[in-house]
Amino acid sequence: MIPLPTPALAAMTGEAMTCEAMTCEAMTCTVTTLAALSREPAAWDALVAGADRPTPDYSRRVLEAHRDNGLAPADLPCLAVRRGPDLVALLPYRIGRGPLGWGRVARPFTSPYLTVTAPLVVAGPDGPPALAALAAGMRGLGCPWWWPLLPTEDGVGPAFLAALARDGWGRAEVSAFQRPVLDRRASHDAFLKGHPHKGRLKDLRRRRRRLEEAGLLSVEAVGPDGDLAGAVAEFLALERRGWKGRAGTALACRPGTAGFARDVFRAGDGPVTTRADLLRLDGRVVAASLALVCGGTAMLLKTAYDEDLRQLAPGVVLEAEIVQALHETRFADRLDSATLASAVLDDLYPERTRIAETMLSPPGGPAPSRLADRARRQQAAKAWLKAWLKARLARLRRR
Repeated sequence: MIPLPTPALAAMTGEAMTCEAMTCEAMTCTVTTLAALSREPAAWDALVAGADRPTPDYSRRVLEAHRDNGLAPADLPCLAVRRGPDLVALLPYRIGRGPLGWGRVARPFTSPYLTVTAPLVVAGPDGPPALAALAAGMRGLGCPWWWPLLPTEDGVGPAFLAALARDGWGRAEVSAFQRPVLDRRASHDAFLKGHPHKGRLKDLRRRRRRLEEAGLLSVEAVGPDGDLAGAVAEFLALERRGWKGRAGTALACRPGTAGFARDVFRAGDGPVTTRADLLRLDGRVVAASLALVCGGTAMLLKTAYDEDLRQLAPGVVLEAEIVQALHETRFADRLDSATLASAVLDDLYPERTRIAETMLSPPGGPAPSRLADRARRQQAAKAWLKAWLKARLARLRRR
């Protein structure tokens, strides 16, 4: 097997390097870098705009915001599939250690601010050959893949997994969960009438009335042409006043993450746009939501609420207002909770999308079931250590 060229070698030659193993139906898969991709903004944006059910995670807006704020390196390697000058598939990745000290594995690029790691793949007749070329490119790296946050039942996930199976890859799941999503109905009334948890809707109406009794309640929606800078500033301040601020994990606590929020949730059009929703009580923001809209789906990436009003659940009330706005203004076809799991939204969002962590092994590679078992053991050890440290800290505080 001839390995793909490294980003450094491609940069030295200044040429698009390919090999026979990476060519499929006039498509070539090469290794490039985030910096090189940024010099092709039109091609990158065109791929996102024409991709098969894309998410914003590997869009130019999101990855460049990571790079510009120290959350991703400029030389981040990416598998890029092209047909002539057109970019038809994209997958940023890293090479690192496998579970429990296993040797070299590849992983799709992840960060705390990415919620899906499915590759970008063009829709239409070019999709299947692009996926085949991507599978060959992944194989050319010569190692297994440890793949978190992969949708297995919708989006490009099923077609991607089928392409890998045709290429001879083995697969074993480490774990999976059901993420709450909401598909828009014909009307908000239709959504309410068909909702399976009427008690939850009644509770939301009661909490909204209690908020209205506390002051003048208003909802503000800010789109791509609105004052998103102001909305992001309101969100950052609100989040920092809560428990995340006290723990030092709020976005505003570090310059890099604050800058990332301002960059990724900026105004402007393109294949990925921003939406902010603010719930105000007597003019003061008591809940805020920041979302990216891409391919007909609004990913609700960040939410915050006033913890002094937690009994009135302003955050959940705002979520219900967003559902109503979805049906009335049709700003998207689907709302995605963008969470690992959400007790808050489980009863509000009726649909689910399955997200899995998966081990993928190329032809002739190690047994994926063995790798998955090692990953589960590693995760169990980390969970045990975290619980032990938490209990130890609690005992020390009681002394």
